[in-house]
Amino acid sequence: MKIFIDLLPVIIFFVVYKYTDIFYATFSAIIASIFLAITTYIIKKKIEKMVLINTLLITILGGLTILLKDNTFIMWKPTAIYWLFALVLIVSQLLFKKNLMKQMLGKQVTLRDHAWNHISMNVIIFMIGIGILNLYVAFNFDENTWVNFKLFGITFLLFIFMIYLALYISKENK
Repeated sequence: MKIFIDLLPVIIFFVVYKYTDIFYATFSAIIASIFLAITTYIIKKKIEKMVLINTLLITILGGLTILLKDNTFIMWKPTAIYWLFALVLIVSQLLFKKNLMKQMLGKQVTLRDHAWNHISMNVIIFMIGIGILNLYVAFNFDENTWVNFKLFGITFLLFIFMIYLALYISKENK
């Protein structure tokens, strides 16, 4: 259910795009993201960092898309999210000697440090790769193809990557 809720702004973006254009779709995604953040805060009395970051990025890049009538900004948004997450993982590991993947999942799963490092490195590589792939599709195919890729392609790749991580974790779990 949480995955569906997290995907709600993307799904709304997709549906509105199919009936109108990228500017109405972007506006709808901004409203949906803000609504999701506010609702999350009302229910949980806090907003997850990823929800907050996503809401800020969609509002800023989406706002620029609408104001300047240029879809380039919204097309950069998925890449910005993925690269930001990769950067946070890298900085945390290199500067602060903290494995954020271990901090996020360590209470649910017991793994050796080398396994956590493997997971973190794989997530970093995947996030950088999917960001590059998003830009490739955005700027080498038509807008409609990018919108379809954004919902179906990226979601499918994330799902496959999660399966890979789950299999790796189950193999390495103490």
